[in-house]
Amino acid sequence: MKLHSNTLRPSIVPRPVKAAFGVGVLGLAAAVLPAAAFADIRVMCYQDGNECDVTAELIKRYEAQHAGAKVILDVVPYKTVVEQLPIQLAAGQGPDIARVAEIGGLSKNYLDIGPYVKDRKYWEANFGSTLPWMRNKAGDKGIYGFLSQLTMTGPFVNKTLFEQAKVPMPGPKATWEEWVDASRKVAKATQTPAAMAWDRSGHRFAGPAISYGAKIFDAKGNLALDPGYKTAVGKFVGWHKDGTMLKDVWGGSGGSSYADTVGEFKNGRLVMILSGSWQINRMQKEIGNAFDWVAAPNPCGPAACSGMPGGAAWVALKTTKSPKEVGQFLDFMAQEANVAEFVSRTNNIPAHAGVAKKGVSYPSAGPAAQAALGVFTSGTATLAPAAYALQGYKYNRALMLPTVTRVTQAIVGEISVDEAVTKISADMTEAVKQAEK
Repeated sequence: MKLHSNTLRPSIVPRPVKAAFGVGVLGLAAAVLPAAAFADIRVMCYQDGNECDVTAELIKRYEAQHAGAKVILDVVPYKTVVEQLPIQLAAGQGPDIARVAEIGGLSKNYLDIGPYVKDRKYWEANFGSTLPWMRNKAGDKGIYGFLSQLTMTGPFVNKTLFEQAKVPMPGPKATWEEWVDASRKVAKATQTPAAMAWDRSGHRFAGPAISYGAKIFDAKGNLALDPGYKTAVGKFVGWHKDGTMLKDVWGGSGGSSYADTVGEFKNGRLVMILSGSWQINRMQKEIGNAFDWVAAPNPCGPAACSGMPGGAAWVALKTTKSPKEVGQFLDFMAQEANVAEFVSRTNNIPAHAGVAKKGVSYPSAGPAAQAALGVFTSGTATLAPAAYALQGYKYNRALMLPTVTRVTQAIVGEISVDEAVTKISADMTEAVKQAEK
């Protein structure tokens, strides 16, 4: 989650994937539809693991079933979606469809595909709990896309280091302080560079902040900082000052630019990280047998033991000149069999009610990934109401982006914790004011 450049760049498409018909994809049973005039559509996709690869195969199936259809998949880094897509959209440019994780903040750019889906009741029944995340105002009943998967933030732990240090791993209701204390002991015993790090993201920070008592919204429903949020800032900055946190992650970048922790974790430089369920596939692939890792329940603060819900959504964009084709393709992607295949093959939690009820098998998930998926799935029960409210709030970036910028300034010693909180509040107020113009 980063500040945007003031310079418009052309659409970034480093790795176009043109999907062509392929035999052998799971579930290929539908007959090819009669030839029709289709406009080409472009889909911007980022992947944490293999999401775009699986999507490319689903596109092959779609094109095989719709003679004349052409879907071009542009695989881009996550930074491109976060930093460049908003600039493109502001300039009236951009793809027809995008896979986005910061869902509410871009909602003014979404196209209602309701008129183009076959069965609106199907969408409401299976995606009803998250469709509001894509809506721009109260009373909006539009269908703008769907969550390809549900995610939750939470920790990953290097179990091997705990075993080497002979330090017991804290239990499921352990506090952040207990995890910090245990991780410090492990880091010291194993000469690991640092005990812990959190992804450089206001979204990741929000879960612990809510656990420490941040209510996020005031009585009128407006974003507001309170003592709970300030406590979380103070704890986090303090842990950087005393060496618990690896300073490189937050202190290594400027502004509100995003950085994750998995690279440092997989290289054995951290005992524990705060990231999220979307990294499970990557962890399994990139760590392999280097060491044993586990997902842990979200640590507790005095108010909650909460992470943040989220997910990646396929959204239709107003910049498209082919709304019918966009709606038809997203309707295809949203069908139960395709959603089930997508989450099964990408090791993700389904956001589709029907798929979730039936359950998902994960044939490519090893024991560690299977266990982690179970931890995150059960952990959704501990998510605080404020976490859901923040995730669905269309101006949530007004809090998340300045949190990264100002907390980093406090970490590197440019400002104090009190100044950081004051500046976050001022930045947040101004951002909401500008967004509402």
